Amino acid sequence: MKHYTDAFLREMPKSDLHLHLDGSLRIPSLIEMAKNLKINLPSQTEQGLRDLVFKDTYANLGEYLHGFQYTCSVMRNLEHIEKVSYELAIDNQKEGVIYIEPRFAPQLLMDIESGLTMEAVLKAACLGLERAKKEYNSQPQVMSGDKPEFNYGVIVCAMRKFGPKGYSPFYNSFFKMMEFSKEMDVIRDGALQLVRAAVKIRDEQGLPIVGIDLAGQEDGYPPGKFKDVYAYAHKHFLHKTVHAGEAYGAESIFQAITDCYADRIGHGYYLFDENKIADETIVDKKKYVTDLASFIADKRVMIEVCLTSNLQTNPTLGDIKNHPFKKMLENRMSVSLCTDNRLVSNTTVSHEYRLAVDNFEIPLKLLKDIVAYGFKRCFYPGHYVQKRNYAKTTMQYFDRVADKHGVS
Repeated sequence: MKHYTDAFLREMPKSDLHLHLDGSLRIPSLIEMAKNLKINLPSQTEQGLRDLVFKDTYANLGEYLHGFQYTCSVMRNLEHIEKVSYELAIDNQKEGVIYIEPRFAPQLLMDIESGLTMEAVLKAACLGLERAKKEYNSQPQVMSGDKPEFNYGVIVCAMRKFGPKGYSPFYNSFFKMMEFSKEMDVIRDGALQLVRAAVKIRDEQGLPIVGIDLAGQEDGYPPGKFKDVYAYAHKHFLHKTVHAGEAYGAESIFQAITDCYADRIGHGYYLFDENKIADETIVDKKKYVTDLASFIADKRVMIEVCLTSNLQTNPTLGDIKNHPFKKMLENRMSVSLCTDNRLVSNTTVSHEYRLAVDNFEIPLKLLKDIVAYGFKRCFYPGHYVQKRNYAKTTMQYFDRVADKHGVS
């Protein structure tokens, strides 16, 4: 196995296509913003929060998600949303990540009575990201063409599940307004409201809103329940990704692709797990999994792989070498390495690549392919020809960095 230095992995051009904005704050900023809004945190120190909330290992998915109550609370403020977005872009730029697609659920942050409308929340995020983009792209090396530009697109997340209390001021009000409707109808209507707003704001305000995602509790809320939501996105040229196969089996991934037109799959962790198939009509489970993997590979539906996050939310995985990433590579699938949550998972894109190359057989050509997939399958906020040219530029830069570090 070829050895790749940390310096090379850090300098090579990278993307992060599965990156939750509300899971990727800087802890000092979280503490500062909590003080501004008089929000109590379990600790007022970075180490204290690392010990109590944002750990390296978690007992289960519930513990992993515990910290989001604090990050979302401090982000119900437009200045804070802009700050978090700006800092996220800067942190990525510092480790060679030049294209990101931060995703978040605007409705988790909205409070219309306080001015936190859908439009205001999305504008605030884009303001921070755009400021960081302009600063980076004004560097002499970038302007001269020696380094590729930094770019970004925003993905809005619809929540699979929310209730009348405890989720956000918006969701509380929304549920109360529709108190005579069935729970699933309210949840679906909330998602439909989101995608309609995203398309309208994108078209009228020119914001780089590039895609929609479906996040939250997967078991019991499969993608097929949101067919109408994704059909609207599909008909309005909004790209589509879906959290699928993270806590439910291959059927969820199949539904995401066939019912929701998914261009990409978030995690896909249980794709090859025959024991996770619950549909009793699927008799030959091995064949189903094999056929689905081939279908995904053939259609070039990308899997957004989050190694550290999967290790943390699936403690029974044990050795990372047991991760299905190995089978994804063997099946020649389009994959991209992502962080999921830089804060909650205490990781970076460079660290995800370190994990990958240290634990799986990844020669330089395959490494370059994985990097290239991130740029080729991104939801670039421009025309296809522009995206192709951008991807070509990044791969030419990859070659120059490889030559510099002696791994060409």
